[in-house]
Amino acid sequence: MKAKTLFYCTQCGYEMPKWQGKCPGCGEWNTVVEQPAQQKKSAGRTAAGLAPQSMPKLMTQVESGDELRFSTGMRELDRVLGGGAVKGSLVLLGGAPGIGKSTLMLQICEQMCCTSKVLYVSGEESERQIKLRAERLRVKGENLYLLAETNLEHILDAAHQICPDVLIVDSIQTLYNGDLSTVPGSVGQVKECTMTLMQLAKGEGLTVFIIGHINKEGSIAGPKVLEHMVDCVLYFEGEQHMSHRILRAAKNRFGATNEIGVFEMQDIGLAEVPNPSEALLQGRPADAPGSCVTCVMEGARPVLAEVQALVVPSNFGNPRRTSNGFDYNRAMLVLAVLEKRGGLLLGNCDAYINVIGGLYLDEPAADLAMMIAMASSFRDKPVPDDLVAIGEVGLTGELRSVSSLGQRLSEVRRLGFAKCIVPSRSSEKLVVPDGLQLIRVSNIRQALSAVL
Repeated sequence: MKAKTLFYCTQCGYEMPKWQGKCPGCGEWNTVVEQPAQQKKSAGRTAAGLAPQSMPKLMTQVESGDELRFSTGMRELDRVLGGGAVKGSLVLLGGAPGIGKSTLMLQICEQMCCTSKVLYVSGEESERQIKLRAERLRVKGENLYLLAETNLEHILDAAHQICPDVLIVDSIQTLYNGDLSTVPGSVGQVKECTMTLMQLAKGEGLTVFIIGHINKEGSIAGPKVLEHMVDCVLYFEGEQHMSHRILRAAKNRFGATNEIGVFEMQDIGLAEVPNPSEALLQGRPADAPGSCVTCVMEGARPVLAEVQALVVPSNFGNPRRTSNGFDYNRAMLVLAVLEKRGGLLLGNCDAYINVIGGLYLDEPAADLAMMIAMASSFRDKPVPDDLVAIGEVGLTGELRSVSSLGQRLSEVRRLGFAKCIVPSRSSEKLVVPDGLQLIRVSNIRQALSAVL
C-alpha cells in the first residue's frame, strides 16, 4: 500500500493534499514542505493525566483567583514575564545559536531549586556536559534533576516519576514522538510534542520552559502555530561580538509584551543589568557630529538610547540608505521630511543610521533624535553632550507629543542630562525635575535652530 503524504506550511501549519508555491493559509511563498501522513496510535493514556472528556461549565462557576506566580531568581526575566513565572504556564524561549538561551535556563535553576524541584531535559548535551557547564556557572542545584533524552515518552515517564515543579526542555526541535513516523524537528513532530507538553503543564500545574531554535529569517523554527500554542514567547537577542543581551516578549498571556530585560554575558554566565540606560550610553564620544540621545519607553521602563547618523555626499546616481535598529521605512520618512520641511539638501547624500547597543527603536518618540543626528552629521556640527531629544515628527514638519513624558524626563535628569528638547504641546501636566531645562519647539526648523 502506497504511503500517503501531506504538505504543511512551515509558517502557519496549514495542511494541503498537494504542493503549492504559495500557502493558501498565510500567503507566504516557498514555505510548503512534504512529509508522510501521521499514523497515530490510539494510545489509551493521556500525557498529562487530563480527564478523557470535559464538560462545559458556567462562567460564574469557574474560580478566577490570581495567577500563582513565583520568582525565577532573575529580576530581569521576572520583569519580562510580567512579575514572575506562572504555575501551569508554557514558556517558549527563542534565540540565535550561542546567544545564551541554555545558559539563562540553567542559571535560573540555582534560585528555583531552593524552593522547587526542577527537571532539566536536554536533547543536545549529555548529563556530564550539563554538569560541567553548571559548575562553570556556579550552579549547585541540589533539587536539580538532569536527563539527556529526546524521546517524548521517556520524558513524560520521568516527569510523572519525579513530579517536578518546573520542567525545562532544551530544545523542542530535538524531541520526537514515537507514534509519528516523521523525523525530529519536522512540522508534525514539533506540533505534537508542544501540544503534549502544553497538556502536561495545564493538567498538572507544571511550569514548562522550552527552548526553540530560530531560522535564518529570525523567527522560531517550525510552524507558526507553535507560537500560538504556548502562553509566552520570549526572544533572546544580541550581537555575537557584543556582550549585552536583550530579552523581550513577543507574546505574554499573563503580562505586557513591551517589557525588556537586559543582560551582560560574562565569563561566569549572564549578569543582570538593572540600569540599561547607563550601559547603553557607555563609551559615547564627546563633541562628535551625528550623535543624539533619546528616551524611549520599553514597557514601564524608560530607556535612554544613542542614535547615530552618518550623512555623506554620494558618488553614485542612487544614494545608499541603510538603517540598523530603526525601521527603514520610518527612517526614510523622517529623511524626506527633513529635506522638504527642514531645508537640507539630502537627495544626493548617502545616509547611514545606527542605534547603539543592539536596541530596536519602534517608538515614534525617537523620530526627533534621529532627525537631529542626521542634520548634525550633514552640517558637521555636534549636538550638545547634555541634551536629549524626545518627540514624534509629522509629515508637515510638526512635532507631536508622546506618552509618559514626565517619566522620561525623570530618567533623563537622573542620568545627568541638563537639557531636553520636547514638543511644545503636551497632553499631560509636566513636573519638570530640578536642574533640567526644557526646550519646547513646535516644528523641526525650530528644533534645528535651537540645537545646531
